[in-house]
Amino acid sequence: MNLPAAAERDDSATEAILVPPEQIARTPWWQFLRLAPDDLLRDAVYRRLWLSILISSVGGQITLLALPLTAALLLHATPSQMGLLTAVAVLPFALFSLPAGVWLDRVRKLPVYVFGELSIAVALASVPLAWQLGWLNMAWLYGVAFLTGSVSTTAGSAAQIVLTQVVPRERLVQAHAKNALASSGAEVAGPGAAGALIRLTGAPLALLLDAAVLVVSALILHGLPVIEQRVPRPDAHFWRDLRAGLRFVRDQPLLVTLALVVGAWQLCSNAAQGVQILHAARGLDLSEQTIGLCYAGLGLGTLSASVLGHRLSHRHGPGPTIVFGFAACGLGWLLPALAPSGPVGVIAFAAMLMLTGVGGVLVFINFLALRQAVTPEPLLGRMTSTMRWLILLPAGPGALLGGWIGEHAGLPVALGASGCAALLLAAVSWRSALIRGLRRLPVPDPDDLAWGAEARVGGMPGSQDGPVSPAPVRSGPPRR
Repeated sequence: MNLPAAAERDDSATEAILVPPEQIARTPWWQFLRLAPDDLLRDAVYRRLWLSILISSVGGQITLLALPLTAALLLHATPSQMGLLTAVAVLPFALFSLPAGVWLDRVRKLPVYVFGELSIAVALASVPLAWQLGWLNMAWLYGVAFLTGSVSTTAGSAAQIVLTQVVPRERLVQAHAKNALASSGAEVAGPGAAGALIRLTGAPLALLLDAAVLVVSALILHGLPVIEQRVPRPDAHFWRDLRAGLRFVRDQPLLVTLALVVGAWQLCSNAAQGVQILHAARGLDLSEQTIGLCYAGLGLGTLSASVLGHRLSHRHGPGPTIVFGFAACGLGWLLPALAPSGPVGVIAFAAMLMLTGVGGVLVFINFLALRQAVTPEPLLGRMTSTMRWLILLPAGPGALLGGWIGEHAGLPVALGASGCAALLLAAVSWRSALIRGLRRLPVPDPDDLAWGAEARVGGMPGSQDGPVSPAPVRSGPPRR
C-alpha cells in the first residue's frame, strides 16, 4: 500500500467557488439546479445506477419501519427478541462472507446484484402473505431476516464492486457521497409517508410496496452496460484464493485499522438499532405515523452529510472525517438517556436519528472509498467480503447486548451505553496516527497484483485510470 507522504489534495475537483451575494440575487433559481460540467450524474451509466439506488431507497424506508414495527406491535416482541432479530440479520455475514468473496472474484458482479434485489423482494413479500394466512410469528421474521442477510452477503458486496466498475478511483468519495444523497433524499420524505402507509394498511401489508420497488430497481439495473472481462486462471484453487484475500487484508495496516474501529462502531450501532423502535413505540408511546415523522430526522441528517461529506473529507481528510462520524453517532445515542420521556424525549429521539444519520454517512462514504482505493481490482471481491465479515462480526453480539441491557436496565440506558461507547471509540480512533493523518485516498501497491489474482476486470470505456469499481447499492436490510 502506498500512503502518500504529503497531505496534498486534489483541489481541482472540489474547490469552492465564492460568488458575490449580489450576483446570487440576480441568478435565476433554475440555474442552481444545473450540474457542474464534471458532475458524475452527467455520465449515463452512473446516472442509471444512481436512479436505481434512489428508487430502492424509497422502498427501504418502508422496511426500515415496517419490519421492526411488525415485531414490536403485532407480535409484541420483547427487547431481547428485537435484539435477536437484528443479530439474526447479520449472522450470515459471519458465516458466508469469506467464501462469497472468493466466488465473487470469479463471476460477473451485476447479475449477482440484480438477483439479490429480486430475492429480497420475494422475502419481504412473504411477510404479509404469512400474516394473511395466520402463520406469522417471530420465527418467520427471524427466517426473513436471515434470508435477506444471506442475500446481502453476496449481492451487497457485488453492489459495492459494481461502483468501482463505473466510477474512477479518484472520485470514489464523491460517488459514495452522491449515492448517500440518493438514499437520504428518500429518507427525508420517506419515513413520514411510510408511517402513514403503515398506519393505514398495517405494517405487514406495507412491505408489499417495498417488494414492488425492489423489482423496479432490478429492472433498471438489468442490462446496465458495465464492462467486466474475466480471464480465469487454470490453476485457481478455492482455499488458496481465500487465504490470499485474508492475507492481503492482514498485511494492509490501513485495512486492519479500519476493520477494528468500524467493527467497534458496528457493535455500538447494532446495540442501539435493536431497541430504538421499542423506545419510540413503548417508552415514548408514539404512533406509527409519529415515529415515521421522527425518522425524517434521520433523512435530514443523512442528506446534510451527503451534501457536505465530500467537502469535509476534502478539507480534513477521510480519516478525521470518520472520527467525526463516530462522535456524531455517540452524541446522538446519548440524547434519549438524558431525556427519556415526555415532549423533550420525543425531540431527543428525533435529534438522535438526525445525528446518527450524519455520523453514519460520514463513516461509510469514507470507509468504503478508502478500502476500495487501496485494493487492486482482482482482489476487490475478497477484500470487500473480508472487510464486511470483520466489521459485522461484532454486530450480532452488539444487538444481543443492546437487547439484554434494554430488557434489564431500560431502553434509554441501552441507547446511552451505545453513545458512551461510541464517544470512547472516537477518542481512541483520534489517537491513531494512521487514521488522524489520513488526509487523502491511498493508491494500491502494484506489487499487490500478484496476490492470487484469477481475473482481470476492465474499466468502463473512456475511464482515465483503467479498471474501476462499483457503486454502493441497496441490497436489502441490513444495509452495510
